[in-house]
Amino acid sequence: MRAFKPFLLALVLGGGLMGAVWQFAPGAIPVALAAENSVLAPVAKVDVPATPKLETAVFAGGCYWGVEGVFSHVKGVRRVESGFAGGSASRKVDYETVSGGDTGFAESVRVTYDPRQVSYGTLMRIFFSVIADPTTLNYQGPDHGTQYRSALFPMNAGQAKAASAYLTQLGGAKIWNGRIVTKVERFTGFQRAGTDHQDFMANNPRHPYILRWDAPKLAAFKQRFPQYYSPRSVS
Repeated sequence: MRAFKPFLLALVLGGGLMGAVWQFAPGAIPVALAAENSVLAPVAKVDVPATPKLETAVFAGGCYWGVEGVFSHVKGVRRVESGFAGGSASRKVDYETVSGGDTGFAESVRVTYDPRQVSYGTLMRIFFSVIADPTTLNYQGPDHGTQYRSALFPMNAGQAKAASAYLTQLGGAKIWNGRIVTKVERFTGFQRAGTDHQDFMANNPRHPYILRWDAPKLAAFKQRFPQYYSPRSVS
């Protein structure tokens, strides 16, 4: 369940949360809040060589609405889907069952991308710069539970090598105060979430949760990585 308490909702809608941050025109994004909650992760020292074919990557970083929302604006990304990864391949799940926190699945996104335009290493860099905090165990932002853990699910040996190396690199970068708890997990399959959860941020830009937690991520991405930002989102 998305955590959005009534009093917080009232503050957001009334423009009283964090002062001037929420004084923006319809469709605008609170850039001040975005800058406050993002970092600039280092360029990956180990990356996956580009190939002429499309590749797929799976990331878990809290509520999939925002993860999908940011990746859908990355140049070179062809498709982004919200769903679930990390649990048993034989178990069929949906949002309601995964929300219980005891399935082993995490809310995730499957990203199809052209590695000639954006590399796996760059996707990881964007992910940890503006989407997921790698130091928070089993939660991101207001959402708590194992289903909201941060994880990388490599699809091949090259991604596995790059993912492990990057987490080690992040640990030595000392960008965050806490230790890195994001894990590289074995990919056991991806189950797509329901239609109502796909393209949620694009379809519901004024939703209170999106305004408070996810719009700032997109603003931070645009601000920190203008060379990779596409104003047009993909589905």
